[in-house]
Amino acid sequence: MASSVEPTTKLTESRRRASELSGGTSSEVIRLFVIRMLRASGARGSLVDFGAGKGELLSALHQMQGFQDLTGIDLFERSSDVPEAIAWHQQDLNEAVTINRVFDIAVCSETIEHLENPRHVFRNLNRLLRPGGVLILTMPNQESIRSFCGLVFGGHFTLFLGECYPAHITALLRLDLVRICSEAGFSNPKFSYTNAGGIPKLPSMSWQAVSAGLLRGRLFSDNLGMVAEKITEL
Repeated sequence: MASSVEPTTKLTESRRRASELSGGTSSEVIRLFVIRMLRASGARGSLVDFGAGKGELLSALHQMQGFQDLTGIDLFERSSDVPEAIAWHQQDLNEAVTINRVFDIAVCSETIEHLENPRHVFRNLNRLLRPGGVLILTMPNQESIRSFCGLVFGGHFTLFLGECYPAHITALLRLDLVRICSEAGFSNPKFSYTNAGGIPKLPSMSWQAVSAGLLRGRLFSDNLGMVAEKITEL
C-alpha cells in the first residue's frame, strides 16, 4: 500500500508534468504587479516565494532594497540564474512545507491555480509566516469579461480551457479567497487588478489598448492580486 504521506510515483510524475507545463515563469506584467503590491503594503524583511518557478521574481527582488533575506520553494530545481544569496528548497508544493523557519512576507504568485488543494496551500502559507506577516497572492481572474465568456461558451473559465489544462487545475473566485483566508488564519483580503486583459477570442489585443487605458479593474484584467495578514496560528 502506498504511504499516506509520500505521494505515489504516478502522482509525483503527474504533478511534475503539470509543473513543467507551467514553464516556471510568469509575465513581466505579473512580476511588476507583485512588486507594486509589495511596495504598497509597506512590507519589509524576510520573504519566501512559494512557487518560485525559475526564480525570476526573486532575482528581481534581490536587486531591491529591503529584500535581501530571500527564499524560494518549488518543485523545479534551482535555476543557475538564481543568485547564490537566495536560499532554495525543492519540494512538491502539494505536500506540507518542511522549512523550519518563518518569514515576514510570503508571495504566492500564479501558483495556487496549479495546485490541488487551495486550503492546504493557505495552511502551508500560514505556517511559513510570523504573526502579522503579509501574504501576497496573484492568480487568474475568473471574474473578467474574458473569463465569463469562456465559462458561458466553453464550459469553463477561459484560463482553464484547452491547453491551459492540466497546468491550471484549480479555479477560485474572490469569495473563495475570502472564505479560505478566514478559515486559514488570515485577515480579510484586499484585492487589486493588473489592469491588463485580453479581449475574448482576440487575447493578443487588450482592453486597455483599444480604450486608451480607460477600461480597467475586475472586468478587464486577466489576473488579480490579494493582500492579507496572518492573524492566528493554526
